[in-house]
Amino acid sequence: MKLLTTLALAVGLTTAWGVQAAPDAESAQALLKKSDCFKCHAIDKKKDGPPFKEVAKKYKGKADAEDKLVKHITTRPMIEIDGKKEEHKAVKTTDQAEIKNAVQWMLSL
Repeated sequence: MKLLTTLALAVGLTTAWGVQAAPDAESAQALLKKSDCFKCHAIDKKKDGPPFKEVAKKYKGKADAEDKLVKHITTRPMIEIDGKKEEHKAVKTTDQAEIKNAVQWMLSL
C-alpha cells in the first residue's frame, strides 16, 4: 500500500510540473493599463497598434512567441505608425513574473 501511495504521489508531482498555470488576466491588464499600452492597443479593436487578439493569432503555435513579445515590450524597439517611426514604449516594471504573465495573457486571447 505504501508503494502504491508513493507511486501515485510521484506521478502527481511529475504531472504538476508539466502543467502551466493560466495567466492572471486582472494583473496582466493592470500592468498594461499602468504602462499606457491601451492607449495604442485594445483587446479586439484596431487602434494605432494591433489588437492583442491579433497579436495572439500572429504568434499562435510559435515556440519563440513568448520570448519575442517579452523582448518587444521591454526593449523599446522602433515601430512605424502612419508612416512615422517612433520608439515603442516599454512596460513599467522590471518584475519578470509580471512581464511574463502579461505576455502569456496576450497569447491566451
